[in-house]
Amino acid sequence: MPDQTGRRILITGANSGIGYPAARELARAGAHVLLGSRDRTKGEASVERLRSEVPAASVELSVFDLASLDSVREFAARELERGLPLDVLIDNAGVMAPPKRLETKDGFELQFGTNVLGHFALTGLLMPALEMSVTASAAVVPQAPRVVIVASIAHKRGRIDFEDLQSTRSYVPMRAYAQTKLADLMLAFELDRRLRAKGSTIESIAAHPGVANTNLFQVGDYNPVEKVIRRVVGPLIGALLGTALDGALPTIYAAAARGARSGGYYGPQGFREMRGGDVGEAEVAPQALDEAVSGRLWRRCEELTGVTFG
Repeated sequence: MPDQTGRRILITGANSGIGYPAARELARAGAHVLLGSRDRTKGEASVERLRSEVPAASVELSVFDLASLDSVREFAARELERGLPLDVLIDNAGVMAPPKRLETKDGFELQFGTNVLGHFALTGLLMPALEMSVTASAAVVPQAPRVVIVASIAHKRGRIDFEDLQSTRSYVPMRAYAQTKLADLMLAFELDRRLRAKGSTIESIAAHPGVANTNLFQVGDYNPVEKVIRRVVGPLIGALLGTALDGALPTIYAAAARGARSGGYYGPQGFREMRGGDVGEAEVAPQALDEAVSGRLWRRCEELTGVTFG
């Protein structure tokens, strides 16, 4: 990883899962990390933990809720008022397959509203700070500003159902999750195309963690029996597949490595891309490359969030 001193990096969902080790290692490399969390108490605990593990870390807490467009707008407005460049935005936070259909504060299905629309709005609203980084970066080793979108191997099973984006007609937890991860990957590619078309130096890069033993697997609105099963199986998942740090490596690569290219998609190179210390080009499902669907999805996200990228 190149020296990250002078770079400001915002990571959503950085108080847990793969977000935390990504924040820690980027801070260890010298970046000033904005640790995004929807829960102030948990976020403050994670900041203190990070500072204990990396005493020289430059880190601050950023509290906002991706499941509330008002919260996203308020945070983005506060951030822009500071007049500081943002060098990297890592759209990492996610909700995975709650057994019952839940909704965000805006009435969207929770997974689509958080994983897709919350991040779409945040990215669009913070684009001026990323554009500021092009000319105002204080990094010791200058790099182009980046948006990193965390997708999933689950995108391969996803389909974009424009007739039921919010799963109101039929809610199948993993099907809804796969749709959001396909949408994330398609939007990453679409953002790259749009940035290139306007001659921007901002880069849009996607990554996936493989399968890691994180809180996405271990916690949720499950019945008592399933909660016990998940607590028992969770350590086995970690032993057989990957740790949170293993899962964070592709995200770190996408955020900081010079070899990561705009429009690229990176993941672990082990068995079926589920784990592995090496990071490389990840497999992209054919449906993720459909530019017509991507464009339609982009326009739908603009309509639902009221956010345009200019």
